[in-house]
Amino acid sequence: MNGDVLVRLRQTLPTLRPAEARIAAVVLDDPPGVVGATITELAARAGTSQATVVRFCRAVGYAGYPEFRIDLAQATSRRAVELERSGIAEGEINRTDTATDVVSKIAFHEARTIEETARMLDLDALERAVDAVAAAPRVDVYGAGSSGLTAQDLGQKLTRIGIACFAPVDLHGQLQSAALLGEGCVAVAVSHTGTTVETVQALTLARDAGATTVAVTNFPASPLAELADVVLATTARETQFRSGAMSSRIAQLAVVDFLFVRVAQRRYDRTTAALKATYEAVRPHRLTSGRNPR
Repeated sequence: MNGDVLVRLRQTLPTLRPAEARIAAVVLDDPPGVVGATITELAARAGTSQATVVRFCRAVGYAGYPEFRIDLAQATSRRAVELERSGIAEGEINRTDTATDVVSKIAFHEARTIEETARMLDLDALERAVDAVAAAPRVDVYGAGSSGLTAQDLGQKLTRIGIACFAPVDLHGQLQSAALLGEGCVAVAVSHTGTTVETVQALTLARDAGATTVAVTNFPASPLAELADVVLATTARETQFRSGAMSSRIAQLAVVDFLFVRVAQRRYDRTTAALKATYEAVRPHRLTSGRNPR
């Protein structure tokens, strides 16, 4: 299997049956403990049967429990090496952590999130999204909450290199903008869970209007992903003090940068000219060295 089994578990968790989800929760809560557990012990810890453990393994892409446990052991070993490399004993933040501990742990999680997202990103899907955006007469970007900040970031980047891009902040504005798209246009929807109602509605309208649809989400089997022609998946992970809104943002911004830079490459001459023109446009509004701001 390609990729990290723990990442795949987090991504498929919402699609699992209740008993299978309990098994996944046990695995994610204590990977080293599960590595050393028999199928009988894991079933008991999850309050389910051995047969359900086998079904769970198949649901996440394995022939059976032995294969699953081998991959889990490898993922757990890699994580231990990463923790040691970062100089921290464990990744979760607790009440006795010092400022140094907190900074180190957050830096570890954010660096790991970007590395995992880059490693598991579908590059063919990225190139399809780049092709569509680079050729589009117009691009819409939708998002709410923290994902809305990512949408604004992509909108600002594309606008600066001369691509007609709309990233409405108002949710009704997103729906209205989506309804006006057409063939050749692109709609990019950003949602960590892929279940944000307004974002799903906007992408639905864009699809119905004939636009190419792109989803940036942590859950490839989510309702938003099912609407999209292209899915760009992140691999953010929540911890006790880093909710989905915090952990998803760094992964989303990384994907946005991957997309933007590839689009900029496709339009290299136009990008260079546009960046120069926009820089010159705002340069008079920057303080020069030695100037006294009043």
